[in-house]
Amino acid sequence: MSGSLVVVGTGPGKAELMTPASQAALARATDLVGYGPYLDRVPVRSDQCRHASDNRVELDRARLALSLASAGRQVAVVSGGDPGVFAMAAAIFEAVESGDPAWRGLDIRVEPGVTAMLAAAAEVGAPLGGDFCAISLSDNLKAWTTVERRLKAAAEADFVIALYNPASKARPHQLGQAFELLRTVKAAATPVLFVRAAGTAEAEVITTTLGAADPSRADMRTLVIIGASTTRQVGRWVYTPRSERGAP
Repeated sequence: MSGSLVVVGTGPGKAELMTPASQAALARATDLVGYGPYLDRVPVRSDQCRHASDNRVELDRARLALSLASAGRQVAVVSGGDPGVFAMAAAIFEAVESGDPAWRGLDIRVEPGVTAMLAAAAEVGAPLGGDFCAISLSDNLKAWTTVERRLKAAAEADFVIALYNPASKARPHQLGQAFELLRTVKAAATPVLFVRAAGTAEAEVITTTLGAADPSRADMRTLVIIGASTTRQVGRWVYTPRSERGAP
């Protein structure tokens, strides 16, 4: 039997937020490859092999998955959220580009999932109702100067900005630096949302402003959304009108 590889996203947390297509792909797999905590979201089966690894070895993980598929295994590479958003799908194709030419002939598919950004937005209303962008604050795979340049450009273009990977033990200062940069472009009254554990039963929301935002309130389970000039709060809900004129 020829091998295959499918990259799936488990969604933001709740089992019901994983798509049926991803559940079916996991059920068909002989091998599951992924970051340990994401694999832990998938029930253990005696007829499946699990290959867990650390979070910082994406290309090694991708090469292992491709090697298994090349050997005839039915491989599911497991990501959180959507596998194409700051996740494993890009690593798979990077490994294909630089690896064994035979990998280009493999049956490779990507199943879409619910991203942390979409789950976080749903917790608070519709902050992504207008134009928006997503930026990761992690500088593990790119320079911090690149992050700063993109933040400034997004702020000047008045996008709503969703910040992935806002803080970690190794990077406790970067969210504060990002806020300081954004304050040079965006108004202090701009809505800012800290959404922790979005899409889970433990979800927590802090609604504040750019001027008052405390970077210490974020960790790696937090997604931060910075509004546009038209973003507004109605009761406990925050939304961005689709019209640049704002509310009718």
